[in-house]
Amino acid sequence: MAEWTHLDAQGHARMVDVGGKDVTARRAVARAFVYMQAETLQAIVDQQVSKGDVIQVARIAGIMAAKQTSSLIPMCHPLSLTKVSVDLWAEAETSRVRIEAEVRNMGQTGVEMEALTAATVAGLTVYDMCKSMDRGMRLADVELVYKSGGKSGEYVKD
Repeated sequence: MAEWTHLDAQGHARMVDVGGKDVTARRAVARAFVYMQAETLQAIVDQQVSKGDVIQVARIAGIMAAKQTSSLIPMCHPLSLTKVSVDLWAEAETSRVRIEAEVRNMGQTGVEMEALTAATVAGLTVYDMCKSMDRGMRLADVELVYKSGGKSGEYVKD
């Protein structure tokens, strides 16, 4: 049987000890999309959604989510983040909102989960704010597109 990093010899859950790892500059970028009806996207662009400015609220939600990742995902280390940015764009040709979240730190473990959490929660916020107009929206294609730092080095999605 393979040795699992998140279980001890007795099979009990544990957080991996990263104390021996080097402190390096770490960066991760995650992407997600919220697909919707064209009318819903136009309402977002025109700031005509009754709950408010969808883009700004989703941006704040994503930033807050990145800071809470260790409370949401078991075994994630609480990290001191040096940067979190969440950008959202309306893409009319595909009737979707594109979300990109970037997270940075100087640390002993990466920030991939924080970037993925930020992008996902920003997408869920778009859904929440627009669900009364479009129940068929779909949050999809959440993925890591870039990471750097640490022993494993750089990753760039094809």
